[in-house]
Amino acid sequence: MIDVKEILSGAEERMEEAVMYLEETLARIRAGKANVKILDGIRVDSYGSMVPLAGVASVTTPDARTIAIKPWDKSMFRVIEKAIIDSEVGIMPENNGEIIRLGIPPLTEERRKQLAKQCGKESEQAKVSVRNARRDTIEKLKKSIKDGLSEDMEKDAEEKLQKTHDKYIKRIDEILAAKEKEIMTV
Repeated sequence: MIDVKEILSGAEERMEEAVMYLEETLARIRAGKANVKILDGIRVDSYGSMVPLAGVASVTTPDARTIAIKPWDKSMFRVIEKAIIDSEVGIMPENNGEIIRLGIPPLTEERRKQLAKQCGKESEQAKVSVRNARRDTIEKLKKSIKDGLSEDMEKDAEEKLQKTHDKYIKRIDEILAAKEKEIMTV
């Protein structure tokens, strides 16, 4: 027997993953405020293996415009600086021998608009993922009619699926609106 709940929960899981990926991606986009998440993608060479920056140093935000990186091993200063310079962060690190500081520059109006546009593209990708999950699930439901699922059950499942789809699309829009507000706030 076809388990409709299992099919629907699989679709909801895919939609949830799309939203989680969007949240993670938007957290890495610099919004003019110091946020340690913008350094999440940086990996440094530590004794022959590539490890996340947080694995070799403590990363903090002492104020709204500064990120402080304090390596646990003094020999890591050059490696960390090089990793930051080579990354897509776009901020030049300052080293005083104790702490590496990243001064977050205020964003220009033009840069804010670019970032908002980038966030819009990311949210559109998440929406496409949610729609694909819905489409694939509808196909599964239609195929399961041939395997003995009644048409009424299929229609009910499709309605539940549409409600779930709408819920996730609304969530994506809310996440985007919050990030755009954060970017556009001077």
